[in-house]
Amino acid sequence: MESTDRDFKHEPSSRALDWVLRQAGPGSRLVQATRLKGGISSVVFRLEIAIDNQAGNCLWVMRIIQNEAWIKEEPNLPLHEKAALLAACEAGMPAPVWIASDPDGRECGYPAVLMSCLPGTVILERQASSAWLQALGEAIARLHRAPAREMAWHYFTYVSLDALEVPAWTEEPSAWCCILDTVRGPRPEYTPCLIHRDYHPANVLWAGGAISGIVDWINACEGPAGIDTGHCRLNLVQLYGVQAADDFLEAYLAAPGASLLAADPYWDMLCLVEVLPGPPGVYKGWEDLGVQGLTPELIRRRLDEYAARLAAKHKKYEERPLEHQD
Repeated sequence: MESTDRDFKHEPSSRALDWVLRQAGPGSRLVQATRLKGGISSVVFRLEIAIDNQAGNCLWVMRIIQNEAWIKEEPNLPLHEKAALLAACEAGMPAPVWIASDPDGRECGYPAVLMSCLPGTVILERQASSAWLQALGEAIARLHRAPAREMAWHYFTYVSLDALEVPAWTEEPSAWCCILDTVRGPRPEYTPCLIHRDYHPANVLWAGGAISGIVDWINACEGPAGIDTGHCRLNLVQLYGVQAADDFLEAYLAAPGASLLAADPYWDMLCLVEVLPGPPGVYKGWEDLGVQGLTPELIRRRLDEYAARLAAKHKKYEERPLEHQD
């Protein structure tokens, strides 16, 4: 692959832009390219394209996947994202519309995906409001209840569970021990559905006080609904604390179409262990989006509190009368 990240500091490489303009058709030209903030595994640009005989300019988004380790691990990423976008749109979600893919980077230098640009901006509130959390919960419940096409990609954990150990940085070792024992044990039964797989506030766009779009579908697959809620809760814990994560889950479970199986703390635990081995740090994407005041120490305390809460919840969950465990 010939391109380097330096090529993408301000706009895609000339060969990538040539490919984009071929998708737009003869007479098209680039008006502006803006690199979007927040991503760490790929470079994403907002492209404004002028097209002959078309009133108004066209707004597209281009993802260039330059992380070679990720490409090696999953060589079909552009095809994965194409399938995910098609499935999400078919399910009625406010997702980008797929336009074109360069699966092996033959045209662009790196694998790339071209899609429509959604309206709105990411809003990371200083304090998570009830309305904001409710909207986040209702949006992902809408995905879980929607019938969707069968996906060739299925959920798997990003970490080797058997290799994980209680983190050296924790002040709640017994809670983490409980969590590791639980996630290594039997997995609860679930009904697979289409999941985003990376659902969190930085992948949600807002306009006029409402959610206008959900982006970054490249990891979407069939899997347990609790992975979406668990991953979002993990992000909310670090951003705002445990109470915000609990309020989000409550809003999700009350939403039409929510999977009540997501209430099982197993899924939250399975998402939580993906922060290991640590130690915790501040996600650069949040800083790029203007979040201030987070420190590794604050995040460590919040993760420990969350671990202790999940361990206690798991114990109560296991002690429920059998007739209430369906």
